[in-house]
Amino acid sequence: MALFGIERSACTGCREALAAALLISARLDELNASLGAELDRPLRIGIGIHCGPAIVGEMGYGNAASITAIGDAVNTASRLETLTKNFACELVVSDETVSRAGLDLSGCPLHEIEIRGKREMMAVRIVERAAELPAPGTAPIRQIELVNA
Repeated sequence: MALFGIERSACTGCREALAAALLISARLDELNASLGAELDRPLRIGIGIHCGPAIVGEMGYGNAASITAIGDAVNTASRLETLTKNFACELVVSDETVSRAGLDLSGCPLHEIEIRGKREMMAVRIVERAAELPAPGTAPIRQIELVNA
C-alpha cells in the first residue's frame, strides 16, 4: 500500500499515484528483462488505485509501529487491485481518480463494476500496461472543476 496526497491536494495525490503506477510497471519490465534467463515466466503485478478520505496514523507499538491508513478508500483500492486478475491487466483505477488527476484515459476501457460493500456501481478504467500511461506533464489534461476539493 502506498499513500499519496496526504500533505498535498487530492488532485496532486491522484496524479502522483498514477505516475507511481507508471514507474512501477516500467521498472518491472526492466527487472523481467534482466532476470529473463532465471525466470520460468515474467513477474506480473496488479495495482488498484482509488481516492478518498482515509484515517491515517501510527498503528502498533514500539518496533512494530508503522504509519498506515484505514477506511473506505483503502478498502476500495484493495478491491480494485483484486480485479486486475479478472481483467488480466496491471491497473484498475477508479474513474474518479482519473478525473481528479485531470488525465484523459478515454482510450482505456471503461467498466461499471459492483464493489462488495457498496450500493452504487463504480466506473473504473482498465489499463493493460501501466507503463503505457501518459507520463506526468505530457498527457492531454482535461479541464476539471472540483467543488470542496
